[in-house]
Amino acid sequence: MAELERQNDDGDAPGGMAPLREGEDETKRARLIVDRAIARGDFDDLALAGKPIPGLGESHDPDWWVKGLIQRENITGLGPRAILLRKEDAELDERLDRQYTEGQVREILEDFNYRVVDARRQLLGGPPVITKLRDIDAEVERWRERRDAARRAMEAAAPPAPEKVSFWRRIWRGTS
Repeated sequence: MAELERQNDDGDAPGGMAPLREGEDETKRARLIVDRAIARGDFDDLALAGKPIPGLGESHDPDWWVKGLIQRENITGLGPRAILLRKEDAELDERLDRQYTEGQVREILEDFNYRVVDARRQLLGGPPVITKLRDIDAEVERWRERRDAARRAMEAAAPPAPEKVSFWRRIWRGTS
């Protein structure tokens, strides 16, 4: 700390220190800069403070930065078509349930089936396409059943509507 006091704070060098003097050691200067930053509290609220460094100790992966970017930025839609189609097939029922009309459901299913057939014709290699085609009429029927079941569940969960009393009956009872 005595050396911290010795430094001139007016300089434009890194850490606000004076330029390196002749005969002064660069490693000592770097240590002083780090010590000053610690004293100011520059390292107090770091994102990984107290946590292990991610990826440390694992085998070397040449694509580590791509995987980190995909995870950090939440990028989707990258990968072999066979794997993307498997994932889409697993989530297709949920996607269909969000549609309002039968035409929209049929359009999505036709597009999905087209992409499955196109992926089976691929000549670029990659994993095999094991995703099955969807029968459009059967899927539309399943969509209708799920939609009707959801509607019945909503009606059952809704409170009963109050009994409607006619105007003349309210007058007769003396209530308005």
